Amino acid sequence: MKVTLFDFQKDALHQLRDKLTAARRFASTDNPQAIAFSAPTGSGKTIIMTALFEAILDQPDDELAWPLDWTPQRDAVILWVSDMPELNEQTKLKIESKSDKVYRVHQLITIDAHFDAPQLQGGCVYFINTQKLAVNQPLTNRGDGRQHLIWETLTNTARAIPDRFYVVIDEAHRGMASGRGAKEAQTLMQRFLLGHPEVGLVKMPLVIGVSATPKRFLDLLEHAPHTVHKVAISAEEVRESGLLKDRILIHHPESPTTAEMGLLEEAARRWHQMTQAWQRYCQEEQAPTVWPILVVQVENGTDRQLTRTDLAAALNVIEHAIGRRLNEGEVAHAMHDAGDLDVGGRRVRRVEASRIDADKEIGVVFFKTGLSTGWDCPRAEVMMSFRRAEDHTYIAQLLGRMVRTPLARRIEKDAALNDVHLFLPYFDTQAVQNVVAALHNQEDVPPAETGSIRELVVLQRRAGTEALFAALDGLVTYRVGAVRAQSPLRRYMAMARSLTLDGIDDEAWGQAKAQIVAWMTECVAALKATGEFDSAARAITQVGLRTLAVHNGTGVSEPQADYRIEASSVDIDRLFEEAGRVFSHGLQMEYWSANAERDAVDVKVEAIVLARDPTQMGELEKRAEQAFNALYDQHKKAIYQLKEHRRANYEKLRLATAEPAEVPWHLPQAIDFRRQPTDVLWERHLYVEGNGQFRAQLGTWEAEVLKEELANPAVVGWLRNLDRKPWSLEVPYMSGGEVRPMFPDLVIVRQVESGYAIDILEPHRPDLDDNFEKAVGLARFAERHGALFGRIQLIRQQSTAGGERYVRLEINHTPTIKRLLLITSNPQLDAVFAELGK
Repeated sequence: MKVTLFDFQKDALHQLRDKLTAARRFASTDNPQAIAFSAPTGSGKTIIMTALFEAILDQPDDELAWPLDWTPQRDAVILWVSDMPELNEQTKLKIESKSDKVYRVHQLITIDAHFDAPQLQGGCVYFINTQKLAVNQPLTNRGDGRQHLIWETLTNTARAIPDRFYVVIDEAHRGMASGRGAKEAQTLMQRFLLGHPEVGLVKMPLVIGVSATPKRFLDLLEHAPHTVHKVAISAEEVRESGLLKDRILIHHPESPTTAEMGLLEEAARRWHQMTQAWQRYCQEEQAPTVWPILVVQVENGTDRQLTRTDLAAALNVIEHAIGRRLNEGEVAHAMHDAGDLDVGGRRVRRVEASRIDADKEIGVVFFKTGLSTGWDCPRAEVMMSFRRAEDHTYIAQLLGRMVRTPLARRIEKDAALNDVHLFLPYFDTQAVQNVVAALHNQEDVPPAETGSIRELVVLQRRAGTEALFAALDGLVTYRVGAVRAQSPLRRYMAMARSLTLDGIDDEAWGQAKAQIVAWMTECVAALKATGEFDSAARAITQVGLRTLAVHNGTGVSEPQADYRIEASSVDIDRLFEEAGRVFSHGLQMEYWSANAERDAVDVKVEAIVLARDPTQMGELEKRAEQAFNALYDQHKKAIYQLKEHRRANYEKLRLATAEPAEVPWHLPQAIDFRRQPTDVLWERHLYVEGNGQFRAQLGTWEAEVLKEELANPAVVGWLRNLDRKPWSLEVPYMSGGEVRPMFPDLVIVRQVESGYAIDILEPHRPDLDDNFEKAVGLARFAERHGALFGRIQLIRQQSTAGGERYVRLEINHTPTIKRLLLITSNPQLDAVFAELGK
């Protein structure tokens, strides 16, 4: 693969692999199997399926941690079925762009009207849409020299290779399909599951349904005899990955308006601002330039006009807003009922929806209703709709195609680049609520935060806080469960390679490989010294055979002498390759090359024995873990100076451990925030809106504790530490045997003689079950990192003779830490509060 899969995508891929392995053992036309693969829009279903195809037809990538006994099926056939030609074209383009098995590109075959073969060819991925399967289409009728109906071709393939013929039914992008066309497409898709004896089609033995929700494909399976295996990706996993924009901001008037061109002008200004912001970011980060698109949805037309929307006036408004004339080729349309247009002396070219994203010249796209299917365009960041409020469901589905992030990751530097904007001149507040409700339908729409521009804002660092943020940069945080754990060998090699590629340490990669080869040599020597090596080597190089003599006629069997034969070099090479998957990064070849003067088989056997020995592999991993930490500490300042996307690579490696690891806490230049215009104003917050204000609705305890803090003039800043944001301060704690994340409510910055003291305050109800567990978590955090912070307090409200007051337990004191590390219940915590709380 040309891309690295996210952890949740790898999980889904591994589940698909396991279900597939189980299903194909039994797959036949009489015992058909089906896998229902469901995932929210924007989760990368096509990328996951591409990785699966590579593993089936060739070899899985080393980083995917595939099982050692996986055997590719190089003669397998994959058939991708959708209900629209545009969907097939888009899927084919995605597979071509993401797969690094380049020769496979020539084996991506679209089945057209001229296709005629007795059986589908092995090693190929075919694409077909249900429109070509209708009764009046050439594929389903004899004539013009056709020898094989498509149904016969499919049946022949299914019968010949039932365990290697994968039919993928794409139900993920049904969009607004309805009426007779949708019913006919569903009927044709069901034929793959139910068979259709009238035309000679058998039930497909192995079917994978790809859908946005399980319901779609399971509806198709309602009357099918298939054994069903299910694989699902949760919406939360997609949200946390950074693949999707964080928020959808809806701009609308308080009541429907006729000032539609005024909103278009504002939309164009927003598009222009985002274009400039992306150019700045990409230049600073040395990332591929992102060119945002303004998508304009126009009204339907009449028999005499293409659209009732005045396109010439719209172009004039856009040009006025951005302060320049639109370039040749910058404006396009995706209206199927017209070719290239001449609009006020400007050429507006016709473009297929699936080609919009790849055409970097396009900046403005006009369309009617033809973009919700067959269209993914991460560059589409601003949309303006001239449609009326009754079209809210369609508009919601369209937005579902727009919220993918252009760089397939969340942007830390500028939170505004994680937003997508929607302008609706004919929608009042109630109609916008209908859009928001429709956007919560995960069947068609990704799980992005949605709301009005009145609620969703971007906060920037407050002016004059440079010194405060510099002090915060010296702190640490944790990220619990953010990255899948990897073996220390993989992490050490990956970081050393990255340090060399990023120009931080030119020798790191070579030195790491040499160091690991030296460790491997020592581990093999240790095995030989204990006498364990010889027996393990014999098990690899020799095969014991037994002979049983059966006397003809009597059936009496007698054992004969046992003997041994030498293992084939082919077997040893296979085991050597399997050992390489255990070591990762081709380390088995590094070991083999370092011992080139010795017998090749002997060296390979040493690597195989070592990879199979848990004790010595544990020693190898332990050394790699220590080396990783030392190398990270040596270069962490240089790593911090890297561009955002490269720095994130090291952070992922740092976090890819079984136990939570601390990382430097770096707050971004801007953050996104939800608040109501009527929320309380608070002073001295570290992040503010453009008018310098910060509004937030805090809980009662949080608000009252904060008022106590702000009464102290030494408090020069504070942060509302939101849950589960990429930038949040996170503290791990144990609950029920699992590590969980805690997000203390308030971070306070105080001016002190030595500079600034950073405090962590956590108001917490004493009756909650996790109260003592969080107290222990804060104590362990203080034990390790207390020197970096000022106060670390757990706070609760208590009744006293003088009324209610807030009692603070100062955790960042050694005696308190020792007491808390011993408690195992809430009553024990209550006793500590009673004794030490102030």
